[in-house]
Amino acid sequence: MCTLFGAAAQMLIKSGANVLPHVSGLVPNVIAMAMNAQLVAGYSLYGISTVLLVVALRYGELSMLYPIIALTYVWVAILSVVVFHEYLNPLRLIGVIVIVVGVAILGRDKF
Repeated sequence: MCTLFGAAAQMLIKSGANVLPHVSGLVPNVIAMAMNAQLVAGYSLYGISTVLLVVALRYGELSMLYPIIALTYVWVAILSVVVFHEYLNPLRLIGVIVIVVGVAILGRDKF
């Protein structure tokens, strides 16, 4: 669930960043970000993802959980293509496949 919430958070943050107004100065920028519902929702999902990660870390093995968290990169790559029509070049696709294979290998109890 952490990876799904994290990926959704990144999509919302990207969407929110795309519609931020062009203002100068730190305070006006911070206010614009705080008033942006997509950014607020994205950071809220990051918070939920963090809470879930803490719970997972309490009961799981760190060496197993962190590679699984790398699946966030996979979801973001897929969602970026679907939502933002970004291009997933062959090298990036190979990287996604390597992450999935790596997580699958780590997920096996014994060889």
